[in-house]
Amino acid sequence: MRFIVNFLRFWYDFIVGDDWMVAVGVVAALVVTALLARVGSAAWIIMPAAVAVVLTVSLWRAIQTSQ
Repeated sequence: MRFIVNFLRFWYDFIVGDDWMVAVGVVAALVVTALLARVGSAAWIIMPAAVAVVLTVSLWRAIQTSQ
């Protein structure tokens, strides 16, 4: 049982890491990309835009907390 708990803790720490909002942003971007791809729209633009937005918000939050 300890192996399973440690395995799940590892994956939680690996995926979520220090900032759960980044993980939520990535999952949201993946969902939107999948939905747009299913409709047949140009979905490739979502991930680069999401990376730019999530990175900017994450850095802004880190700067605000360090001041």
